[in-house]
Amino acid sequence: MTFDRYVMALAFVMLAIGWARAGDLKTRAWDFESDEPGRIGRGFTSAVGRWEVDRDGENRVMAQKASNPERTFNVVFASGEEFRDLEIRVRLKAVAGEKDRGGGLVWRARDRDNYYVARYNPLEDNLRVYKVENGRRTQLDHAEVPGDGRWHTLRITMRGREILGYFDDKKLLVAEDTTFPDAGRIGLWSKADARSYFDDLTVSGE
Repeated sequence: MTFDRYVMALAFVMLAIGWARAGDLKTRAWDFESDEPGRIGRGFTSAVGRWEVDRDGENRVMAQKASNPERTFNVVFASGEEFRDLEIRVRLKAVAGEKDRGGGLVWRARDRDNYYVARYNPLEDNLRVYKVENGRRTQLDHAEVPGDGRWHTLRITMRGREILGYFDDKKLLVAEDTTFPDAGRIGLWSKADARSYFDDLTVSGE
């Protein structure tokens, strides 16, 4: 085999590997439009809080409605597949809350007390990413964002140890951590009495 043919053959092999890996990606999406208001969204399990489908105008959303003590982390998990390296996205809207407000995304979760979370809080005008280990939060990065009650899009990617966070398609969070290296569940999050709406949750990864 000539050198040129060797290079071409190697390129085809690498391309085939790339296609195989792309084919291994798992993708899930939830828009809650076929779910019944007043009940938790199909395919979800509440770990903490009161999670149920609600209406926002003509739109159906997942809502967190509990008014819990200040240190409570409300968490709902999507059932089924677990993800390690992933891109996860959700639209969220802060509805009410005196102690806390807003919410965010959970990934690589082992259980209700161990996971990564990125959350938006309009009372504090900020976006933060944390690890929650044995129920205790440790901040990994922080960004200032305007606080309001409008719909916003939160997107997280994690590859290996690197975490990137996007708010309305602007990259604002960069962090690295190895506390949870394995695949885990994904979900939604709010704190204390933060009543929040979530919609168009999507995840893609492996």
